Amino acid sequence: MQNFIPRDISWLSFNERVLQEAADKSVPLYMRIRFLGIFSNNLDEFFKVRVAVIKRAIAKQQNPELLFEEPPETTLHRINKKVLELQSQFEKIWEKLQEEMAKEGVFIKAPEELSVKQYKFVKKYYQDEVESNVIPLVLDETQALPYLRDDSLYLGVAMRKTMDGNPRLAIVEVPTFANDRFIKLPSEKKQKHIILLEDILKINLPLIFSYFGVDNFSAHTFKITRDAGFELGSDTRIPLEVKIAHGIKSRRKGKPIRFTYDQNIDQILFGLLLTKLQLDKKDSIIPGRKIQNFKHFMDFPNLFREKHIPKERRPFKHPKIKKTQRVTDAVLKEDILLSPPYHNFRPIIDLLRESAMDPHVTSIKISVYRLASDSKIANALINAARNGKKVTVVIELQARFDEENNLDWKEIFETEGVEVLTGVPNKKVHSKLCLIRKIKKGENINYGFISTGNFNEKTAALYADHILLTADKDITEDIYHFFELLKKPSLFKSSNFPNFKNLWVSPNTLRNTLNMYINKEITAAKKGEKAHIIIKVNALSDHRLIEKIREAVEVGVQVDMIVRSIFCAKVPSSMPHFRAISIVDEYLEHARVFYFYNGGAENTFLSSADWMVRNLDHRLEAAVEIKSPKIKKELKKILDIQLLDNVKARVLDSELSNKYVQNTKEKCQAQIAIHQFLKRNK
Repeated sequence: MQNFIPRDISWLSFNERVLQEAADKSVPLYMRIRFLGIFSNNLDEFFKVRVAVIKRAIAKQQNPELLFEEPPETTLHRINKKVLELQSQFEKIWEKLQEEMAKEGVFIKAPEELSVKQYKFVKKYYQDEVESNVIPLVLDETQALPYLRDDSLYLGVAMRKTMDGNPRLAIVEVPTFANDRFIKLPSEKKQKHIILLEDILKINLPLIFSYFGVDNFSAHTFKITRDAGFELGSDTRIPLEVKIAHGIKSRRKGKPIRFTYDQNIDQILFGLLLTKLQLDKKDSIIPGRKIQNFKHFMDFPNLFREKHIPKERRPFKHPKIKKTQRVTDAVLKEDILLSPPYHNFRPIIDLLRESAMDPHVTSIKISVYRLASDSKIANALINAARNGKKVTVVIELQARFDEENNLDWKEIFETEGVEVLTGVPNKKVHSKLCLIRKIKKGENINYGFISTGNFNEKTAALYADHILLTADKDITEDIYHFFELLKKPSLFKSSNFPNFKNLWVSPNTLRNTLNMYINKEITAAKKGEKAHIIIKVNALSDHRLIEKIREAVEVGVQVDMIVRSIFCAKVPSSMPHFRAISIVDEYLEHARVFYFYNGGAENTFLSSADWMVRNLDHRLEAAVEIKSPKIKKELKKILDIQLLDNVKARVLDSELSNKYVQNTKEKCQAQIAIHQFLKRNK
């Protein structure tokens, strides 16, 4: 499979682009620290999911041709090598950031650097705030290792009496589950000092282990990452929610697949931990500096001069909604494209709140994938049910790492009288649709919205998505039929599958529709006519679609691709009709948009689906064709702006070079330019 870049190697290349943002001096300092946290968090999930899959495939001797672009052993070796390389880059960037922090008067203080006043503060803070959350675990070669939680931060402690060379060993979980990782210290004027929670524990080790009679301590951080996968089983008698709940519990004790540690850790303790965790040189054992579990740095306190969001980043109210008191009135008047986080996400919440109170509304149907833990969306739906509306929520219990949160919401919804659908067997419901129905003067009025991203007000402030708000009869009828499919999954395999007019659905029609439109461009190119395709997705790994795109490029179709993360296509750079870029900036590029010139008809789709096998063949996804000429023009302009980016865009190539797009054109940073365009676009 030499025509494809291995999916997991391509993903690591994406995470390297995140690391580039942390190194970019044009990015505000607090954001650069945050990008280091994002990089670390991404890597955690990568090991939990993808590396775990590879290791299971190796252990079971599964046929690699069915799962991977190369033998899984080869991929795992390449992963471990690349991760060590990225770790080295990470540490160099962090050193430079600390130098820049010092220029701003912000310091992370080590225990030996504390003033007398700060030392007293730390001792008191430990006793008042931390001590009750600390439970040390003593290690013994003859006993099993106590359970260590996935992704928790631990101190490995080796204790000795001054004259005794034989250490006693222990571990202490750093209680970030109960205490802040970053504690502000009393500081001198114009300086801001912070101490890490693990260093507060180090200072208090004599108190924690006072009963041991030791006076010499060596303490260094480590963490383990566990396999996050779990099997649901094939027993149909067991409800899905029961299987999921059991799976969440089993995940907590998944096999360790990565061990990261302070390279100065006591070697006797290090060896014992590896033995007890059953890890060896073939596993991902990654040495590092003092600080582990860097994902918490996504929440590093902003103590710097640049505290406020610049004007070009502030979300604003959509002009069509700004002109009316009720969002409902605006939607019933015309289609509206909401593009958070440029546009404020609030109208989605308001539309549901209005529907909950509107006496003419009879029902609300919505499919959700990830909800905020304190979701205002969910609260609006619950209030609608309390007001006598028929509310149906399709909630995906298998949304990875949100299973527990979604189980909680399922229970809350059902307690409040909301009908909850949990999807289709063996397929995740990844679509993001909503249909609101009301009856006024005997007339059925349907309206709602379709999104490329989750209905989650927290991620909507960080993820760049598009939401189509519409009352179009054909589109809303399609949404209605989609929800009927979710109630009757057997229709997916029957001749009664709905004939959608503007909605294309996976796993039934989306792949074929994409092929049909690509073929139209191929036919046009062969005739010497204009042919153009623009695809914006999060990930491109589907081999059949990659081959189809390659076919289109070879006959002269202009293909432009904007792919945030995984990019498995190998297309020779000598092909003048092909361009692929990735944009990594402050917002996470999350929208999926498909554009086909089609002889000037310019068919444009919004979708929840990436171009991956899982999205096209194993999930319930939806793509909607845009009918409004104004919105089609707006989306095309946004795509054009992104293709002009020569500040944050990187070239996607077979060498995974991650080179920035460089040209002599006027500087264009797409996310700022899009903000400006949308603000002007009345």
